[in-house]
Amino acid sequence: MALSDVAVKNLKPQAKLITIADGKGLFIGVNPSGSKVWLYRYTFKGKQAAPFKIGEYPAMSLLSARNKREELEHLLKTGIDPRQQPKAGLTFGEFVETYYEKVVCVDRKNPLGIRRYLDRDILPVLKNKLLVDITIVDVQAIVELKKAQGSDAVALELRNIIKRLFEYALSKQQVTFNPAVHVPTRYIFKGKSRDRALTPEEIKQYLTGLYNSNATRRNKLALLLMMLCMTRKSETCKALWVNIDLDKAEWVIPAEDSKTEIVHVVYLSSQAVEIMRELKKLASHSLWVFPSVGDYGKPIEPTTLNHCLKVINFEIPHFTIHDQRRTASTLLHEAGFTSDVIEKCLNHKISGVRGVYNRAAYQEQRKELLQFWGDYLDGLLNNSNVILGKFGKQTA
Repeated sequence: MALSDVAVKNLKPQAKLITIADGKGLFIGVNPSGSKVWLYRYTFKGKQAAPFKIGEYPAMSLLSARNKREELEHLLKTGIDPRQQPKAGLTFGEFVETYYEKVVCVDRKNPLGIRRYLDRDILPVLKNKLLVDITIVDVQAIVELKKAQGSDAVALELRNIIKRLFEYALSKQQVTFNPAVHVPTRYIFKGKSRDRALTPEEIKQYLTGLYNSNATRRNKLALLLMMLCMTRKSETCKALWVNIDLDKAEWVIPAEDSKTEIVHVVYLSSQAVEIMRELKKLASHSLWVFPSVGDYGKPIEPTTLNHCLKVINFEIPHFTIHDQRRTASTLLHEAGFTSDVIEKCLNHKISGVRGVYNRAAYQEQRKELLQFWGDYLDGLLNNSNVILGKFGKQTA
């Protein structure tokens, strides 16, 4: 029968060492002195090895001991004797710098987002630990702390960063186990219709899937532009060329087309301007940025983009087009931009007294934010076949 925390705590010493099994080779040993140790017994290459100590109770809890057992089981499955696993080497902090230089900076045009997560959330916890000593519990602690702060999507991204780092460590034979693999994503973040936000890795998968899909060139650019500009479907579909000044890099959404019923100005990033220039060619003589295929005198319907999303092949949890806006808000808050500037970019009404008195347009801050967002997305896709502004050339 498996042990419980209460049972382990209440075990009393006897005249000689006693051992009580938890299962799958894990035992708790109680010495005559009263000290308690965790022991692991296993069979390697057909021979049963003598039990060996893996930790002391209560420094190593029952849960931690079980996680350690899982790590040792993994070693056995890969043909490694647990007693022979490496016990020295680089600290996590030392290996991070190698990983950042050799992998992150090479793969990403803008690696600062990863650097921020490492410095703020991961290194303070793991920096001085040996790489080989990092456990599932260590990864869970980082994830749970971020979840407790209300940032589930970021918690998932932290787990994924650690997972990729350990994949690289495995390839360099610095470790024999990836603890992040055993922290299931389904327990970290579950996308729901009203709170779904894509992680950076999911954004990359989504846009790569969009690029590789059979959607028309115009529809691909529409979905990408919405993510870059943080606009709504209705605002995007009703866009008119008369309201767009590419020289000034401004797109004016008139009050009648705005959900807030006030004029909204989108300050176009360099990536958005390049996409708009291509859309201008695709639109030919139409007044609409996204004319209907059957009638260039009418704009496309929002349902067209919904259908486009359904035909994209990607292996990420369900999300809606509107979740692109929530994704931008979540990651931009994480990047340090203020809520008022983000809300203004999203064309949200600021509620309460602040909304009545705060009439600031935040023009320069919004320009900075939207260009940062364009560069950030560009950086995410830097190591794939998708390049912002040259988005999967295909006929309309």
